[in-house]
Amino acid sequence: MQVLLVHGLSRTPASLMPLAWRLQTSGWQTDAFSYAAIFETFDQIVERLRQQLHELSQQGAYSVVAHSLGGLLLRAALGNESAPPPAHIVMLGPPNQRPRLAPMAWHLPPFQWVTGQCGWNLTRLDFFQQLPLLRSPYTIIAGVGGPTGLLSPFGAEANDGIVAISETRMSDRDLPLQFPVGHTFMMNDTAVQSAIVAAIQSAV
Repeated sequence: MQVLLVHGLSRTPASLMPLAWRLQTSGWQTDAFSYAAIFETFDQIVERLRQQLHELSQQGAYSVVAHSLGGLLLRAALGNESAPPPAHIVMLGPPNQRPRLAPMAWHLPPFQWVTGQCGWNLTRLDFFQQLPLLRSPYTIIAGVGGPTGLLSPFGAEANDGIVAISETRMSDRDLPLQFPVGHTFMMNDTAVQSAIVAAIQSAV
């Protein structure tokens, strides 16, 4: 089985290289989807991802691991049912609901410049309401290593420093797997990697 890796906002495929190695040692081939929000709109990125998913599906069964914004790109790309869906999807720290930090970040000009339409979409309730649900079986992995308390924007809710547990869920039925990790580097945690491997093996 082929496993496609989709990185998060303002990251590159290099951020998922340790995970790619772990997946390869488990017997799977890996491929990467790359994008740069500073140069492309959300819609342009989604169209390229849709094309890559279609090409990948022609080679047989495949799964996808997507970090952060990568999960939203994947939902949008799979929404028109143009390609056979993945056997399984693993979403790492996905903001499936509007993240409470996004509107605050959008007021910072550097964030606007670097993230473009992708960053703007994260602030919009209507964007999240229109995102398609996934047709494939999926696993959500959420970090709970972020700060809580009076000085935290998350209050008492568990979070990964960027996304709260409640913001990772697509529906009330979702039960994210929780690990004491932060948002940015959760894919490098060995326990998280083991959970990813187990989730993909469940689809084989």
